[in-house]
Amino acid sequence: MIKSKALFLCSGNSCRTQMAEAFLRDLAGDRFDVISAGGDPTPLDPEAVDAMRELGIDMSGQTPKDVSRFLGQRFSYVISLCNRQKERTCPIFPGAIWRQQWDVENPALAPDHSPAVRRVRDQLRQRILQFAGEHQ
Repeated sequence: MIKSKALFLCSGNSCRTQMAEAFLRDLAGDRFDVISAGGDPTPLDPEAVDAMRELGIDMSGQTPKDVSRFLGQRFSYVISLCNRQKERTCPIFPGAIWRQQWDVENPALAPDHSPAVRRVRDQLRQRILQFAGEHQ
């Protein structure tokens, strides 16, 4: 079986995209090759690692990646998680068959970081469940 390639994008690749990558890999890794990347990668958010661990998903081995290292590759799905109205540095990636824009809160910009990470985690879980169900 040939797997579809999915790329999750955001500005820092430290929280939202890392959680989305871990969720899709956990829920449908048999059907998707999953990668996440950012325009200006920052260290993996330990709060995101803890939040995912609460659901039994270990993403501690994932690392932030710069989107430029994937230029020239083709992806079936490129999903941007930036909230375009609040963030100005969301990368754009050419070469996708299908593009999706999910406006997801950036916990790094929230005054209540820890609760924001968990809100985003729960929102992403629902979106990934829906996405995986629609793209079988």
